[in-house]
Amino acid sequence: MNSALEQMLKAYNTQNLYDQKNAVKEIMQEIVLCGLSRAGFLKKAAFYGGTALRIFYGLDRFSEDLDFSLENKDLSFDLKEFFPVLEKEVRSFGLKVAISEKEKTGDSHVRSAFLKGNTKEHLLLFYSDEIIAGGVAKNELIKIKFEVDVDPPMYAAYEHKYRLLPAPYEVRMYDMPSLFAGKIHAVLARAWKSRVKGRDLYDYIFYLSRGVAVNLKHLRARLIDSDTIDINTDCSIEHIKSMLHERFETIDYSQAKTDVEPFIRDPSVLSVWNPGFFKQITDNLKSI
Repeated sequence: MNSALEQMLKAYNTQNLYDQKNAVKEIMQEIVLCGLSRAGFLKKAAFYGGTALRIFYGLDRFSEDLDFSLENKDLSFDLKEFFPVLEKEVRSFGLKVAISEKEKTGDSHVRSAFLKGNTKEHLLLFYSDEIIAGGVAKNELIKIKFEVDVDPPMYAAYEHKYRLLPAPYEVRMYDMPSLFAGKIHAVLARAWKSRVKGRDLYDYIFYLSRGVAVNLKHLRARLIDSDTIDINTDCSIEHIKSMLHERFETIDYSQAKTDVEPFIRDPSVLSVWNPGFFKQITDNLKSI
């Protein structure tokens, strides 16, 4: 196994096949991020979302996708131009993957791509354990999805971060207040009736527990962009708190817990989830 992969694997204390699969996926995500950086992708785009929070700020849950946003609107942006360098970088670590772009549907301004590789083959690459890998179907695939918003909301702020593994690289990403704005937008807008991603609620708590202030201008731009509010709507921090309080009264918390449980190690932390809990912690929300 590549020495960089061996070093990265030491950070994981895997207890079972499920843990091992997640460890492989997370390491592959970082290899893809490194490859995209070295391909020049992050000169035009910035990293954000749950995986960004996990890699750079220690969010303790698994996140499935790599999310990016262009700094400036570019509807002609071609994701495929980065595939040759990305594939070369990924393969240099011994990973055998195929990269394909998801066919664009409708008028979506999100471009998506997948890296796919054989699960059993990659488990053996990382763990060299035929017994464990024997429980995996021969045709099972590991899929790493990354997507980029080519028409992003305005007023995000950025920072630069660096990683040493799997090779030294630089990442331009949203700063914490802008990341938090995206998460609050998800809590308010990325739901259908009473259903909500429990992962969004889990991340929301993470931000508040670290005293992160929200980038209010960027949040307002996101809410307008998704038609959650109109351009004339007041968007003070008190108004956002009121919107969140109302939202927390409508959530199906049983469903939300079911959504997030597969992604965390300690489901007992979800026992306090109820409208009163979320409304009270929201009183601590502040803005910049």
